[in-house]
Amino acid sequence: MTSIAARRANFRKLHDAGCFVMPNPWDIGSARLSAGLGFPALATTSGGFAFSRGLPDGAVDRDTMLAHIAEIVAATELPVNADFGNAFADAAEAVATNVALCVEAGVAGLSVEDMAADRSLYEFDHAVARVRAARAAIDAAGPDVLLTARSEALLTGHPGGLDEACRRIAAFAEAGADVLFVPGKPDAASIAKVIDAAGGKPVNVIALDPAQSIADLAEAGVRRVSLATALARAAYGGFLRLAREVAGSGTLTELAHAEPGAELNRFFAPFAGGSQS
Repeated sequence: MTSIAARRANFRKLHDAGCFVMPNPWDIGSARLSAGLGFPALATTSGGFAFSRGLPDGAVDRDTMLAHIAEIVAATELPVNADFGNAFADAAEAVATNVALCVEAGVAGLSVEDMAADRSLYEFDHAVARVRAARAAIDAAGPDVLLTARSEALLTGHPGGLDEACRRIAAFAEAGADVLFVPGKPDAASIAKVIDAAGGKPVNVIALDPAQSIADLAEAGVRRVSLATALARAAYGGFLRLAREVAGSGTLTELAHAEPGAELNRFFAPFAGGSQS
């Protein structure tokens, strides 16, 4: 079994050069399947996990999310980056407390965003203070854990748009963030602007555009690509297509796209009895 320390070291090395993809499983099975496909690291997805609980994104409480993160960490030997939302807190002091708990779950990295539960952006100075508090908590609890700071300026429709997002991530980088992230559907010019604002630190981008390839993002200078809720939504899309067909016409044509049960049994068989090998 790869130690947590080794996973954290491996995760940090992945950010040194090049571009890698970090899929976002939402349960043990999808985590193990992702690891089996050769990805070098995993990330949790707050939205994907919420959907699996029959909830919208943002409706899962802190302790349930921490238990889920620990479960994903234990599912494989890969480094795991936690999608930790706004750290389940507004005040910087509470951010520090909750970030320390996330580090205890065994993550190799975690992200903290500047959007409150009501989907408004935190005031600029407060957002920076929250990143600084997260940095201090990580340094005290697990110094090899990478801190990703996110600005949700594009997702919230902030009037400053990309300019505001870049102003924030530049400040987050100075406050101690290791990786910078502006969620949205940016084009090459926007990505270049984010990379410049990050001041040489790695940038994460979500792969959202079906017309865009991972190679395109790598060429644009992106260091890390995540998939957010894409895999979970694809799984639910397959489920709904077949279920709607059966409920509607009573036919089963969508079943042709299902993964054979025998293949899934074969893949998961080594894990029976608690084996990770």
